[in-house]
Amino acid sequence: MKVHLDCFPCFLKQSLIALRYGTKDKDLQEKILKDLLEDVQMADTSRAPAYATTFIHKKIRESLKKDPFSDIKSEYNQIALKLYPYLMKKALESEDPLWTATRLAIAGNVIDFGIFTSVDIEGTIKRALNNPLSVDDYGSFRTAIYEAEEILYLLDNAGEIVFDRILIETIQSNNKKVVAVVKGSAVINDCTMEDAREAGLTGVCEIIDNGSDAVGTIIEWTSHEFQKKYRGSPLVISKGQANFETLRDPEKTIFYLFQSKCEVISKELGLSLGSMILKKS
Repeated sequence: MKVHLDCFPCFLKQSLIALRYGTKDKDLQEKILKDLLEDVQMADTSRAPAYATTFIHKKIRESLKKDPFSDIKSEYNQIALKLYPYLMKKALESEDPLWTATRLAIAGNVIDFGIFTSVDIEGTIKRALNNPLSVDDYGSFRTAIYEAEEILYLLDNAGEIVFDRILIETIQSNNKKVVAVVKGSAVINDCTMEDAREAGLTGVCEIIDNGSDAVGTIIEWTSHEFQKKYRGSPLVISKGQANFETLRDPEKTIFYLFQSKCEVISKELGLSLGSMILKKS
């Protein structure tokens, strides 16, 4: 996955979304956006878009002197927590709780305010539970889960983390250990340790951070401790589009759970925009 020409206007769109969350001062929005043009111009087209967006969002946080997504992250953690009892019950009472919990985790990936300004959570849940996935490696996924003793689960967004909690609890009910991974510090609306606490996940499984503020999982930018854990994990669940962009490892079994939210990735996969995906590496 490399930067396409179509990524450049998207870089600016994502920047503007972040700036509008971070400040109501239109003059400041304009100044920072213009300052970002050089970063956009210098985007390395030989690498995944997440490399460029990492630098862009870091500069936005530094310019605003705060995390522009902190309020909406907390808001959607609370929205998702209100849905949690109903959705957990739905998974537990289904014929195949793992199937249902996996579909719900993919549905939760719609909560992405780095790309969207509004989301239809209920509609996405219905679509995930009632329609076929565009890529569906569930059979392999189910086998891998039941054969593994420990699973490394790379979390994606706040709010979405509550949907991941349902899948993690379902996996652990089968006497499997899950280690969930959050970001080392704020980046877009990705999960940090604070979100894991707010979502109640710290009481469910072991949580570690990857020591990085990169978009996705760029292994060389993560901590030594995370890299050691990653290398020793035979099975990885990777949530979100950015992790799909950045994480490639032919020697490791990785299952990608996400929704395709941009035209470039959709075209790379030969799928329509908004496709729901459960893909084995």
